[in-house]
Amino acid sequence: MSLALPLSAIAQSAPAPDVRPGDTWTYTSTSERGPSGWNQTHEQVTVLRATPSHIYFESKISGSTQAPREVIAGADWSRERSVNGTDTVVNRPFAFPLSRGKSWTVECAEQHPNRVFASQKWNPQYRVVGTETVEVPAGKFQVIKIEAEGDWVAQLEPRRTVTQATPVEQGDTAMITHAQRIGPVQATGRRYKAFWYVPEVGRWVKSVEEYYGSNGVRNERYTTELESFKKGGQ
Repeated sequence: MSLALPLSAIAQSAPAPDVRPGDTWTYTSTSERGPSGWNQTHEQVTVLRATPSHIYFESKISGSTQAPREVIAGADWSRERSVNGTDTVVNRPFAFPLSRGKSWTVECAEQHPNRVFASQKWNPQYRVVGTETVEVPAGKFQVIKIEAEGDWVAQLEPRRTVTQATPVEQGDTAMITHAQRIGPVQATGRRYKAFWYVPEVGRWVKSVEEYYGSNGVRNERYTTELESFKKGGQ
C-alpha cells in the first residue's frame, strides 16, 4: 500500500497525531549487538487511551507467553522515567508541529544508571531533516525524517583488582595477595537515531538507533519497520 500526503504538503508543518484507543501498529524489530549478536521479533503496539498530555498503550511481542507491557508516553510519543528521583524526558523523537529545519535537544545526567557507570550524561540534538520516500513491509510512504546525534560521557564505578602469587623459597610456600583500587575512569561514545514519521499513520514507519564506543566502532543497533497498522474501530 502507499499512504501519505504529497511531499509538498507535509514539508510545511505536521501537527501532533490524532491518536485514539484501538490504534494499532505492528513492527518488525531487529536488534544487533556486537559482531555476531542478532535477534528479530514482531511487536504490536495498541493504544489503550489518550489524554491531551499522554498516550497509554500496550506493547506485545508476537508468540510470547508474557503478558503485554503497559506503557505511558507523552502526547508527542516522548518517553520519560525517574532520573535521580525526578521524572525526566529521556527520549523525544518528535516536537510538534514538525517543520523542515526544526531542532530540539534532550539533555540528561544520571547517577548510577547501571552497575558499571557511576554517572552518565548525554545530550542528543534532534533535527527535522526534510521529506523523502521510504519503503517498509507495510508499503511505500512519503515521510518526514528526523535525525538525532549526540555524545555520551560516563564515569565508571571504581573497582578493586586482586592479584595473588605463590613464591617458593627454600621449600616453603607463601601466598601473597595484592589489592588495588582503580578509578575513576571516564568512558565516552556517540549515539545516532533516525525516525521516519508519517502524519496519517500517527507514528514512525521506520526507526534506527545506533550506539558507538570511544573507538568509533558501533556496538549496538536497533531497527524497527512497520508491518501493518489500523485505526481504532476499523
